[in-house]
Amino acid sequence: MKSMKKFLSVLMILVMVLAMAACGTDKNASGGGSADADAGNNSSGEVLVVGTEPTFPPFDTTDDDGNIVGFDMDLIKAIGEDQGFDVEFRSLEFDGLISALQAGTIDIAIAGMDASPERQEQVDFSDPYYTASLIVAVAADNDTIKSVDDLTPDMKVAAQIGTTGADMVETLKSEGKIAEAVILNGLDTAMMQLINGDVQAVINDTPVTENYISKQPDKIKTVGDTMEASAPYAIAVQKGNTALLERINAGLATVQNDGTYDELIEKWLTGSSEADAEA
Repeated sequence: MKSMKKFLSVLMILVMVLAMAACGTDKNASGGGSADADAGNNSSGEVLVVGTEPTFPPFDTTDDDGNIVGFDMDLIKAIGEDQGFDVEFRSLEFDGLISALQAGTIDIAIAGMDASPERQEQVDFSDPYYTASLIVAVAADNDTIKSVDDLTPDMKVAAQIGTTGADMVETLKSEGKIAEAVILNGLDTAMMQLINGDVQAVINDTPVTENYISKQPDKIKTVGDTMEASAPYAIAVQKGNTALLERINAGLATVQNDGTYDELIEKWLTGSSEADAEA
């Protein structure tokens, strides 16, 4: 009888120890995502890697502390909040975003990327979230170029790689209207070449150009009317990832309808002459 009581006592102790160990494991698992600075408090614990190229303000840029911020960042966070996932941002070269999606090293790409027919063959795109026009920028003291029609066959014109501005510059070169299309990785580099006189003009998205000019007063100006871009901005996912694409579209529709999208336009884009955001 005593041996039976002793056995039951040992058994009860073992049960208590196992229960305490299980509680500790659950607690550690629930706290694992707190180290990610970009992740929120999503109870599901799902974190998706979002690739961008943060030299395209106000859509994609970095703050004084080196954090990736911008309209696109706030938008994808709001979509994630609606759809139950957090985000971790990763900085990549623009021309590496699609290959990163294809390789599966990122889940989403949002970088002021237009959903061109060529890109649609490589990745799947969400519904459009913004349509930007194009504008010509020249040095502030340039009184020769007053519009895109004043560009001549002896001129060099720059643009940022992967943008609709780059498409237009390449078209101008192929049509013999300019001497050279200078396609560069970052807008900062293109604008610096303009300021230094290495190129005579830069063609770029209007709100991005105006944002840059606001930080470089008396060095650059825009000329002529805005021009229609070839395609709107959209969010990219790996080809065939229908489930994620449906979640992004559902979240985008929510933030566009509940006022969040308008708040982001106000935060990041008000003050720009651009008024053609997708509603």
